Amino acid sequence: MNTLDDQPIEKLAINDCNITLLGTAHVSKASADAVETLLSSDEFDAVAIELCPSRYNALIDPDSLARMDLFNVIKSGKAAMVTASLALGAFQQKMADELGIEPGAEMKAASNMAQQKKIPVLLIDREVGLTLKRVYGNVPWWKRMELFSGLLASVLFSEKIDEKEIEKLKEGNVLDATFSQFAESSKEIYEPLVDERDQYMAHKLYIEAASSTHTNILAVVGAGHLKGIKSYLENKLEGSKRIDELEAIPSSKNWAKLIPWLIVGLVFIGFGIGFSRAPALGWQLIAEWVVINGGLSAFGALIAGAHPLTVLTAFLAAPITSLNPTIGAGMVTAAVEAWIRKPQVGDFSTLRKDTSTFGGWWRNRVSRTLLVFFLSTLGSAAGTYIAGFRIFEQLS
Repeated sequence: MNTLDDQPIEKLAINDCNITLLGTAHVSKASADAVETLLSSDEFDAVAIELCPSRYNALIDPDSLARMDLFNVIKSGKAAMVTASLALGAFQQKMADELGIEPGAEMKAASNMAQQKKIPVLLIDREVGLTLKRVYGNVPWWKRMELFSGLLASVLFSEKIDEKEIEKLKEGNVLDATFSQFAESSKEIYEPLVDERDQYMAHKLYIEAASSTHTNILAVVGAGHLKGIKSYLENKLEGSKRIDELEAIPSSKNWAKLIPWLIVGLVFIGFGIGFSRAPALGWQLIAEWVVINGGLSAFGALIAGAHPLTVLTAFLAAPITSLNPTIGAGMVTAAVEAWIRKPQVGDFSTLRKDTSTFGGWWRNRVSRTLLVFFLSTLGSAAGTYIAGFRIFEQLS
């Protein structure tokens, strides 16, 4: 059977350049075989792949995670971003393990074949960090923790996926229905995660085609992006101007920045009212704030498997950090956990594999530190609202 049979392929011409779009499933052996078959024909003088520079470097240099500076990640406020990236990669790794194929095999095949044929590899996807930031900026503030929790849950509790189901994902009608439903229920997620990247990759391909550098480009992209990229390529594009717009980090709305400070202000007002009525009531409100906020943050750290001293730190730090929006409880607890249980070289080298299993997130010191960050932050956030309502309930 021809490896190109039933593979989603679209062809179009931009100026004097022919572009062949191959839709793939990122954990499909058939997709990897299709890439090799097409590039073996010597028809193409360039191959474009749905990867950004950082993901491409991780693909060709899998040991790059071993060089990650965990303390710098925590200090620079990138712990949530790294955790999300690991969760995304872990979900793909889990599917790949179940199907007996390495994740991104079709992208690696494209890169290896390009090296053999001595043709350039064009990285056309937007940086994953930028995409996650635009998703984050596009989601209302009250949904961000829910989105992040759902991402982790999909990794830890996902069901087995049959290879036939993976191949079905490449049927256009199934993809259209899937993404249409996704767009209706989560438009704020769909736009930066799917539609914007369709635009970005289409513009990147358009610029390459218009440069007169290549005459035949094979573009290896996820099947879910095939229709969108083709549609945008068939319309007039804005080139680098639109790419700059899609790479911009959305600025937070001014009123949204004030919400954390407003909450802090209301809490202090509550304390003030309590002390004005009776010192005993004021101290009672402070005690409840400490117990609820610190207790829930400590509970989150405990679930993450944190060291007892880290759990104690969560209890002591959360009531204070909740009154200072510039620093979160998770930054403190993660730093303490990383200091007490310093990750070893082996933890970094097995990080990607460990995070593809439920127990691996707790067994690996790096991912466990990130869990401590996330769950203690979640506990503190819940404690802020619960304790805040409790304060004004006492005053009413």
